[in-house]
Amino acid sequence: MEYVLILSTVSKIEDAQTIANHLVSNRMAACVNFIPNLESVYKWKNKVCKENEFLLMIKTTANKERNVYDSLSEIHPYDTPEIITLPIQNGSKDYLDWISESVES
Repeated sequence: MEYVLILSTVSKIEDAQTIANHLVSNRMAACVNFIPNLESVYKWKNKVCKENEFLLMIKTTANKERNVYDSLSEIHPYDTPEIITLPIQNGSKDYLDWISESVES
């Protein structure tokens, strides 16, 4: 089994909670952490923008990655949401087993 960490950002805690609840309740993610007070500087529509955001850390399996991407594309409030996948190359067996049990039917 392959495991991944998917990163995304939102500007409101309510959006972070909605996304986390949706992904976990639909067995697309075992866990979603959100880290507050992330300061982002980025260029959007030819302007440099600065915004406080929440970083979402979505733990799932590679098998569910496409489902997470599709859901984020539908429910994410941003026009062009950050959706980046990092492979989990190693981890505690018990934790990785828990991810599998949480998302796989």
